[in-house]
Amino acid sequence: MAGHTSSPAARSRAVTKFIKEKYDRIEIRYTKESGKKQAIIEHAAQHNEDVSTFIKRAISETMENDNKKLQ
Repeated sequence: MAGHTSSPAARSRAVTKFIKEKYDRIEIRYTKESGKKQAIIEHAAQHNEDVSTFIKRAISETMENDNKKLQ
C-alpha cells in the first residue's frame, strides 16, 4: 500500500489553518530606525532564549509585577 503524499502547497494550507485555529497572534511593530528589533534579538540570545520565549517571559513577569503593585 502506498503512503499518503500531499503537495507542499496543501501541507502549507493545512498548517496555516491549524495555526489560525489553535493560536492567538499579537503583532508588535517598531520603526526600522529604532533598532528595537535587533536589541530584542540580542537580549534574548544573551539569555539563551529565542525571541518568542523572551517576549512571553517579559510579558508574564511585567503582568505579575503590576498585579503585585495592585495588592
